Amino acid sequence: MNVTLYPQLVLDALVHVRYPGTGKDIVSSGMVQDNIRIDGNKISFSLIFDKPNDPFAKSVVKAAEQAILTYVGEGVDIKGNITVESKEAPKTKVSAVLPGVKNIIAVFSGKGGVGKSTVSSNLAIALAKLGYKVGLLDADIHGPSMPKMFGVEDARPFTDIIDGKQGLIPIEKYGVKLLSIGFFVDPNNALVWRGSMASNALKQLITDAHWGELDFFVMDLPPGTGDIQLTLVQTLGITGAVVVTTPQDVALADARKGINMFIGDKVNVPVLGLVENMAWFTPAELPENKYYIFGKEGGKRLAEELSVPLLAQIPLVQSIREHGDAGLPVATDDQTVSGLAFRQLAEKVVERVDERNTNAAPTKKVEIVK
Repeated sequence: MNVTLYPQLVLDALVHVRYPGTGKDIVSSGMVQDNIRIDGNKISFSLIFDKPNDPFAKSVVKAAEQAILTYVGEGVDIKGNITVESKEAPKTKVSAVLPGVKNIIAVFSGKGGVGKSTVSSNLAIALAKLGYKVGLLDADIHGPSMPKMFGVEDARPFTDIIDGKQGLIPIEKYGVKLLSIGFFVDPNNALVWRGSMASNALKQLITDAHWGELDFFVMDLPPGTGDIQLTLVQTLGITGAVVVTTPQDVALADARKGINMFIGDKVNVPVLGLVENMAWFTPAELPENKYYIFGKEGGKRLAEELSVPLLAQIPLVQSIREHGDAGLPVATDDQTVSGLAFRQLAEKVVERVDERNTNAAPTKKVEIVK
């Protein structure tokens, strides 16, 4: 190209790009760092955002690339040369409530019926099969399902004194330490509690239990963005949230609200990624077929729009439901297609957690002797 490139030419082009959150251009907003580098026809620079998980980062980068190609010249080498930085580095929160727990993962859905508890249970088991020490709290207090999913409906946790402190001993199965309000109530009767009562009950399950040393503490949150969810995420040092949705528009709208809750100023919890559950239906007799009965790739599009990693697309397979009802989640056998999907989800979660904990040593994996 014949145009002489210089920094001001780049800035003049970027004035046409506006940040969706404020409507102001990214130059006057101070988002373009003073590090514009020009090497021949190659341009590179950094954009700085207030937060490391800014939902508009990806779209702003694309708009900046297009602005340079439009106003500077199509022969400019800019694709992939814009880096994203933040004023606020990702924080690794240390939980004072659970000092023996390295990472607390909140599994969330904006609405019920999207398979959040199925994802929670299988994620916990898959993490345990990878060699990590895992705890699972069934915090869905009005619809506790973990006792049935783990096949321990008749179990009753007992108390014991450890290191001079009396507390509940979680039920252990499939390598996971489990507590649920479902162990202490009549499963045939509705649990009619106000928000404060439910929050206090969950706090007791968390603080008055002997969880011990854990690599991952998975919380199956109630659906929605109510008082219980806020109390838990603000009380504990949450490492990150995993958001579960189906591809249909109604579920996606609620998932969007949930993601905005987590990354908002009041909560400020990193979103590790999104799981698109029931991504397609595959009948057992036609394993190669995919039927998109809830819509196609809605979760994938939402993840791209909000610059949130897509952790997994889990198919709607009859065996997942059957294994959950039978108390034998599919993640117990990672040689099956469904079991492998949850193993890959667990690996993605570990990868994302280690990325977040940039200032800490990688989560130690324990070798299992088979």
